[in-house]
Amino acid sequence: WPRSRETSPKQVLNIVGEQTMIQATHRRLKNLSIDENVLVVTNSIQKQLIHEQIPQLKDKSFLIEPFGRNTAPCIGLAAVHVAAQDPNGIMMVLPADHVISNVDEFESVMKLAANFADEHNALVTMGITPYEPATGYGYIQGGKVAMDAGEHKVLKVRTFAEKPNLDTATRFLESGDFFWNSGMFVWKATAILQEFEKLMPEMHDLLMEIADSIGSPNYHDVLKNAYERMQNVSIDVGIMQRSERVYVIPANMGWNDVGSWETVYDISAKDKHSNAGRYRELVNVGSQGCLAYSPDKIVALVGVEDLLVVDTGDALLVCHKSAAQDVKHIVDELKKKGLKQWL
Repeated sequence: WPRSRETSPKQVLNIVGEQTMIQATHRRLKNLSIDENVLVVTNSIQKQLIHEQIPQLKDKSFLIEPFGRNTAPCIGLAAVHVAAQDPNGIMMVLPADHVISNVDEFESVMKLAANFADEHNALVTMGITPYEPATGYGYIQGGKVAMDAGEHKVLKVRTFAEKPNLDTATRFLESGDFFWNSGMFVWKATAILQEFEKLMPEMHDLLMEIADSIGSPNYHDVLKNAYERMQNVSIDVGIMQRSERVYVIPANMGWNDVGSWETVYDISAKDKHSNAGRYRELVNVGSQGCLAYSPDKIVALVGVEDLLVVDTGDALLVCHKSAAQDVKHIVDELKKKGLKQWL
């Protein structure tokens, strides 16, 4: 916020570079999949916008959730559609709002994950090798080496950890066996559905109702009815933290989930005063370490440090970089005040 809104979330914005984040995600798949096999799970509001940004995708590539129910139902919905197309189909689950600068490394790790998932009927997640004690990510602890592929290893997952405090994150970093949880997964569609059946049987039953209706005239009615009864739960809590078939591949692919404006600053090009952003012109008098976003305006910074200044025309955010994680509370306040036009 304020660039990312309910009708235009960060996935469809060019937060970093010229491409939108979902366009960049789609482009990363060019050597891993064909467009006919790409599925975009979204809602009816965002579908048209995404279709305009990736026009080569056909209508059947879009799975429309009637409303959000977190990542477990979303991934389950995709899994039943993949399984309906190909019982042996392998899924790559990729959030559409990540930045990955080393695409070659990404491709290499995903291919290894697909082969391992296929051969071992495993659930594979990508762990990002940490370089700082970050408190904004969940962590995955790797254990025994299940496969040594030279540059990369597949490790049995020992445990998942929620977002830690700084002391715990520092211990994780020093241990050398904890990795950031990227939220990227690879598995056979049938394998993840088996885990739904074992660990979340009620949700599995609802997913099977949806599966049985695929291609029928009442599909959307069945989907809506099933979603109304779905538990709102993440795939990590519902499946990954409880399954005995989970493996992690540690990687260093220049990954970032762009979770805050401070992160946008960190990965942006900077001038000699460590200022970054997008603006018509920047006039700087004794300021450093700032991010300014106001594409159509001249921005003047005078005697300030480590500020985030984001101007979208109808809203203006001024925030210290150290408080960037608290921007989400603005959305809560807007909801309380009934200011829906700025959500």
